[in-house]
Amino acid sequence: MTESARFNTNGPKIGLSVRLAETPQEIEAAQRLRYRVFAEELGADIQSEDGRDTDRYDEHCSHLLAFDEATGEIIGCYRLLTAEGAQKVGGWYSAGEFDLSPLADILPQTVELGRACIHPDYRHGGLIMLLWTGLMKFMKEHNLRFMIGCGSISTADGGHEAAGLYHVLKQKYLAPEQWRVTPLNPMKWGELTPAEKPECPALIKGYLKAGAWFCGEPCVDEAFNCADILIMMDISQLSDRYLQRFAPTI
Repeated sequence: MTESARFNTNGPKIGLSVRLAETPQEIEAAQRLRYRVFAEELGADIQSEDGRDTDRYDEHCSHLLAFDEATGEIIGCYRLLTAEGAQKVGGWYSAGEFDLSPLADILPQTVELGRACIHPDYRHGGLIMLLWTGLMKFMKEHNLRFMIGCGSISTADGGHEAAGLYHVLKQKYLAPEQWRVTPLNPMKWGELTPAEKPECPALIKGYLKAGAWFCGEPCVDEAFNCADILIMMDISQLSDRYLQRFAPTI
């Protein structure tokens, strides 16, 4: 995908598009959106003097941005890290939460998806699908087969919901054994009563419906008030339903 490539929704009424960031100002706007969602809305402990969520990975990533064409506002973003970027920055972001050694053989063919967020006024399936279209095109043009990324489950209730969801999801969506990773800060299972009917976050649900797995037990992220599971997708195994939806644009 070239830096100026765009992916438009079906029809002009919605007026949304997705492309890679082209300027430092666009990246800064995405960082402000991230701060609004993660710090102000979700209560993450992000230290910032200028209302931006930044870290050392940003300069080594491609930033996939969603725009409202009517206003030019950035309304969604994904941060994309490839093996080349991970080498420059000193490792994968998710390696700070999981031992990724079981994935060593596939990481050269992998993109890591991070800091995914959407403006609260635009949280609908159309925008998520548009961002996914951009992600799939990025992977195709960079000859990448695998996507990994942390899927977050709130621990506002102390972790009971996250524990319950893990027990539900592992019945159907657990990755093959050779790709299961170990969390560096595991949940304290002895102190938890798994929720009986846990609600699955929309982004995680979308990944799993498309054919993704998750790679083992959650890692507790105190700074972001969540438990993360490592999501993994082999796009060569993407479900036919999703391939048909992406086909017109990839």
